[in-house]
Amino acid sequence: MKVAFFGAGNMGEPMAANLLRAGYEVTAYNRTRSKIEPLAAAGARIADSPAAAVAGVDAAITMLANDQAVRDTMLIDALSALPAGAVHMCTSTISVALSKELAAAHAAHGQGYVAAPVLGRPEAAAAKQLWVMAAGPKDQIERCRPLMDAIGRGVSVMGEQPWQANLTKIVVNFMIASVLETLGESAALVRKAGMDVHAFLDVVNALFNSPVYANYGKIVADRRFEPAGFRLVLGLKDITLALDAAGGERVPLPLASLIRDRYLDAIAHGQGDADWSALSEVSARHAGIETA
Repeated sequence: MKVAFFGAGNMGEPMAANLLRAGYEVTAYNRTRSKIEPLAAAGARIADSPAAAVAGVDAAITMLANDQAVRDTMLIDALSALPAGAVHMCTSTISVALSKELAAAHAAHGQGYVAAPVLGRPEAAAAKQLWVMAAGPKDQIERCRPLMDAIGRGVSVMGEQPWQANLTKIVVNFMIASVLETLGESAALVRKAGMDVHAFLDVVNALFNSPVYANYGKIVADRRFEPAGFRLVLGLKDITLALDAAGGERVPLPLASLIRDRYLDAIAHGQGDADWSALSEVSARHAGIETA
């Protein structure tokens, strides 16, 4: 199968590398050419434009930062060049509205579309340990399943409408952001009281036994937010997606509103490019604890 892959960031580069290891013929495109050089060294063909990348492919995969990047790449540049009968598997975290727009546009061009956002940090992507949330027509999901198997450890099928996978990812990221907020508040209290935050986390991990608490708890306790696995500005993007989706369904998300303001606080203090778990530094700062 010939695959076009868009995005060579912290997540995209290891995902594309795993597709190459699985034997797929990959043509890659990234707006910043230098970021795609490792994929070229691994055997990927490099395209000069999104339209050139999708010429003659069976599938296009996007792992891009936001709605605008996906829209510019697929709806503006690549849509007409993607062959009829090819499928777009979107692994990006995008809005419900854009997912519906993509489904309609691909259907109008005789192309398939599957939403397949993933759970996991860059190290999980490199180890092929991502969890894929897929939604779309059953035949298109099965067609894309080998691609999903090449990048992850498992797949949850969320429904036959692609936006259902996107909503799932948005809600899960809201839940993770909620964990980050409570970790930050709790760590600030424990630290301000003069206690060992790492010892506190031993108790937390014994109770919850969750990689979210274990992995992010260590980052928060160590206060090591660089390099970012997932940038804080993207955390703001995702919590905004949750609020937008909730508004469309008339569902109040009061905690999401709070977390959105906390992310804005962190960005205002110059932490936009830090890991999104640097949200915890807002609680530390408000508690009068010195922050970097």
